[in-house]
Amino acid sequence: MIIPPYLEKGDTIGIVSAAKSIPESKIENAIKVIEDFGFKARPGKNVTSVYHQFAGTDEERASDFQEMLDDSDVKMILSSRGGYGSVRIIDRLDFDNFLKSPKWIVGFSDITTFHSHLFSVYGIESLHATMPLNFPEKGMEDLSLNLLMSAVMGEKLNYEIDAHQLNRPGKTEARIVGGNLAILCSMLGSRSDPDTDGKILFIEEVGENLYRLDRMMWTLKRAGKLGNLAGLVVGGMTYMEDNDVKFGKSAQEIVAEAVSNYPLIMGRNVKLDVTVDQVTLKLATR
Repeated sequence: MIIPPYLEKGDTIGIVSAAKSIPESKIENAIKVIEDFGFKARPGKNVTSVYHQFAGTDEERASDFQEMLDDSDVKMILSSRGGYGSVRIIDRLDFDNFLKSPKWIVGFSDITTFHSHLFSVYGIESLHATMPLNFPEKGMEDLSLNLLMSAVMGEKLNYEIDAHQLNRPGKTEARIVGGNLAILCSMLGSRSDPDTDGKILFIEEVGENLYRLDRMMWTLKRAGKLGNLAGLVVGGMTYMEDNDVKFGKSAQEIVAEAVSNYPLIMGRNVKLDVTVDQVTLKLATR
């Protein structure tokens, strides 16, 4: 696997909007926060553009991302937010210059598209971490931001997570892949579809109906994505919805049922979603 160079104070962080639009105030705050941490911020030309629900047209969003990929002064590409739209631009991008000089690509939710693509096609590590939409005004005091900045500067990350009653304890070491569950399902059959055999898979989801969550887990199961895992990490399953006629299982129980016949180590309660104090994970690493 290829590890992009770690950042040093004074390096430039590019900000792009690959998916949904974001308020200008959030970008202004992100620039301030990044500078407070000792880095330079370079927002894309279209970072606050609006085209229906997207941050500009596909062409505009792809142009911003391409510029950051090609600019040798930009050492990290930070996605402003998730939502939907990354899949519409991923195949418009030319990664040739990026492959010659890799850099950290950072985000979560819809940005799982990029994480999966980088791992599956190019074997490059990336960061599942907080984004400007979630940056507080007092960024220096924010745990999520401090974890992100520690990660991009090469510091080792250690986490102690409260146990969950559905956990299966054990020890394992393997590369970590994954991200948003819906996005992972949408990658199936494409060249961005990550190989999960022998890997630790992590999943998170937000705002889904429980029956759709169940369907996604069974989709991964039938696609052979769960049977040979080294481990499973279940992040936030937040703002889950249900119908008038209840599904009958919690989100955690749905996940547990889908992997119940597999002998794998499983952990839950890891904050990998839109909740406060989101941890940072290096994807494709051990």
